Amino acid sequence: MLQLKGLIGLNLGMTSIFSEKGYNIPCTLIKFESCYITQIKTIEKDGYEAIQLGVLNKKIKHTNKPLLGHFHKSGISPKKKLIEIRNFTVLNKTTINNSTIDIKVGLCININQLFSVGELVNIQSFSKGKGFQGVVKKHGFSGVGEKSHGQHNRLRAPGSIGAGSDPSRVFKGKKMAGRMGNRKITIKNLKILQINIDKQILIIKGSVPGNKYSYLIIKKQK
Repeated sequence: MLQLKGLIGLNLGMTSIFSEKGYNIPCTLIKFESCYITQIKTIEKDGYEAIQLGVLNKKIKHTNKPLLGHFHKSGISPKKKLIEIRNFTVLNKTTINNSTIDIKVGLCININQLFSVGELVNIQSFSKGKGFQGVVKKHGFSGVGEKSHGQHNRLRAPGSIGAGSDPSRVFKGKKMAGRMGNRKITIKNLKILQINIDKQILIIKGSVPGNKYSYLIIKKQK
């Protein structure tokens, strides 16, 4: 049976609220636009099972022809953001908050149909990109100081990266300088503190990966 377990949200940044006992709890605001089912993939036709969701309207003049055809086939207006959520068994109906709805392309899903206060969710997004960084920032090296580790007078350099003639190569996985951040991160078991149905905003306890105003994938915990 198809379980709609995830939606696309927009990270509005962090704030804090007070609990009933007076504790100040850091939390993240996640804004939801109406999510539309733009495609349902099956094993017979596509080789795997998935639901494709789209959010935020996009102007037709800014949409290329292949995507225009895709949205025209779905019967909805062009969307800015598309994601796929896999591992579903697709049937004709599903149950959301004790109500049965028809699963079909073009269906609009809102947060009050999917999430409830106190529920645990997994949130996935790309972490903040830090650019090209050295080993001190990227891996936490302490720096050489005035000691000898294969180099001198460059305090934040990595030093020796291996032996010479034997093995005549650098082993895979060696901690070296390189791009930092901008990786897909999933944080599990984040609690839903409040739901604002009118503004379609989730208030999640704690922090989430990614920049402010970045897209997030929010999935129900198994």
